[in-house]
Amino acid sequence: MTTTDLVTTIRSALRSAADGDRARGAQAYMKSTMPSWGVRVPEVRRIVKASLEQFPLTTPDQVRDAALELWRKPEAREGRYAAIDLTGLKLVAQDLEMMPVYEEIIRTGAWWDLVDGVSHRICTLLISHRSTLTPLLLRWSTDDDMWIRRASITAQLGAKGATDPSLLAAVIKPNLADKEFFIRKAIGWALREYSKTDPEWVRAFAAENAPSLSPLSKREALRLLATHPS
Repeated sequence: MTTTDLVTTIRSALRSAADGDRARGAQAYMKSTMPSWGVRVPEVRRIVKASLEQFPLTTPDQVRDAALELWRKPEAREGRYAAIDLTGLKLVAQDLEMMPVYEEIIRTGAWWDLVDGVSHRICTLLISHRSTLTPLLLRWSTDDDMWIRRASITAQLGAKGATDPSLLAAVIKPNLADKEFFIRKAIGWALREYSKTDPEWVRAFAAENAPSLSPLSKREALRLLATHPS
């Protein structure tokens, strides 16, 4: 078995599941020049799972090869969704060699659905490899690429009690003055999620940085706390 067998099977199944009417709407919604096959995300996941049962991947290198083949030659947006699905395999969940793959996805995907698709993967790696990932994310927080900066901010989504608040503050602060919607939204999102774990920390951060925190970021950050005053 080669990774090409798996990739070919996934692509064929995605084409067969295409919905022309939905494809046009999906492409317009994503404001993308990349074609869409109109396959819903749950169906993409089902196709990837079924294809893996037929052509299982047994090494981290195979996962990377298959994911990058789908990513670099996607044919349609769903091919990239399938590539991101493959990166979620337990085989590579704690594999630091996946970071270059995630970075490529972020830099070349350059849109929220693709960039955010790997945030939880990065979170898992961070929890397992803090000494390596922490300085990397700090560098990402000041990168010229807005999507890389967004990824540094969203990298702890879902970490809950394992969140490093010092790192969260450190990646947000260089981006407080950024006027980009996707950065401001990411700041609010990351703070809102952490407010479920440590509401007082989020309140204190928002108060301390009130002059710099955009109205959008502040509104998102404090949304869950508005009905639960301290």
